[in-house]
Amino acid sequence: MLRRNIRLRREYLYRKSLEGKERLLYEKKRKIREALQEGKSIPTELRNEEAALRRQIDLEDENTAVPRTHIDDEYAYAAEKDPKILLTTSRDPSAPLQQFVKELSIVFPNAQRMNRGGQVISEIIESCRAHDYTDVVLVHEHRGVPDGLIVCHLPFGPTAYFGLHNVVTRHEIKDKKAIGTMPEAYPHLVLDNFSSKLGERSANILKHLFPVPKPDTKRIVTFSNQSDYISFRHHIYEKHGGPKSIELKEIGPRFELRLYQIKLGTVDQAEAQIEWVIRPYMNTTKKRKFLSN
Repeated sequence: MLRRNIRLRREYLYRKSLEGKERLLYEKKRKIREALQEGKSIPTELRNEEAALRRQIDLEDENTAVPRTHIDDEYAYAAEKDPKILLTTSRDPSAPLQQFVKELSIVFPNAQRMNRGGQVISEIIESCRAHDYTDVVLVHEHRGVPDGLIVCHLPFGPTAYFGLHNVVTRHEIKDKKAIGTMPEAYPHLVLDNFSSKLGERSANILKHLFPVPKPDTKRIVTFSNQSDYISFRHHIYEKHGGPKSIELKEIGPRFELRLYQIKLGTVDQAEAQIEWVIRPYMNTTKKRKFLSN
């Protein structure tokens, strides 16, 4: 099993290393296609390669014309099976952290909560691969306050590191009768204001934690980005009369996420390539938004 994982990881990294060459070749073929369709002359820099490129264009169909990326490989089987998530914490978790993770296990469908104990991260990841888990979510704390969330996609990554802010659990909401019980139906997902390339990448990581819901489910999970802080809200809706009389009811928990790193690998791989990380000088760029345009 270990040798197989090493081989698959090497194949994944090799395919990723070819992306730059494939993108360059795709741009050359795109210019030739446009020139032929518009009746223009072939660009001067491509005339020596025109014959070979036109033969490749003739052999392509709609599936092979657009180059694939490592992102396609990461979530290639996402539509074939529902996500299966393992939820765990840092070692020796406090009571507030355990309560928060317990609520998260109901927020994410098909999630299983595990006591960390003395297990190291590499053992957890290896065990999850063997049991066909699609994601591992690790929650960290500082002095009893949840302050970090790590989402690791299996088998090869990516891994997204988020800071946790303003966590309000269900048991901290005063009016427990108003929030009611938490349904376990697959929720509809609302992703708001993830318009940049990094924002689309972040939304892609978050949305694959949830399976496809049924059309009539009344549960809604929202990730809304404002100034690079992602607000998580959890609601159900009720129709008391006609279609215009829809009432939203928040059922908790609620928190804010701030992305600070994405790695092209699993959480146990210290050598994994960093796709994006926030730097100290970025903290002064108040007007610049990374997750939205």
